[in-house]
Amino acid sequence: MLNVGQIREGFVLDHIKAGKAMTIYHDLQLDKLDCTVAIIKNARSNKLGKKDIIKVECPVDMLDLDILGFIDHNITVNVIEDCKITQKRVLLLPKQVVNVIKCKNPRCITSIEQELDQVFILADPEKEVYRCKYCEEKYRGNRNK
Repeated sequence: MLNVGQIREGFVLDHIKAGKAMTIYHDLQLDKLDCTVAIIKNARSNKLGKKDIIKVECPVDMLDLDILGFIDHNITVNVIEDCKITQKRVLLLPKQVVNVIKCKNPRCITSIEQELDQVFILADPEKEVYRCKYCEEKYRGNRNK
């Protein structure tokens, strides 16, 4: 039996597609935080069959929900305060993501101007398509599929 202790303040990311926890760990830059992080891979799930879970003990405001919503808006975010779940946050596709996607168009201004932010705007929510703000290059969202 696996036993991962409770956290006092932080969040639990649940219903992560199996095998994607490390990608989320790096995208959220959890490796740069000085806090406790527990990653559970391939846990049994009635809903998904298998799932990953990430538990992070740190101040709740440190989580970037836009990046997480872009990665997979079906992830459940449980906010923990005083060792209890105080809220469940719903993730939505962000209308804009900054410095999450890198434009692949070699003629895009972001390829030349290295200090320029990589900005992508949600162009089609149904198909989860984003477009580069500068050159209109397409990017299909939901990297967890």
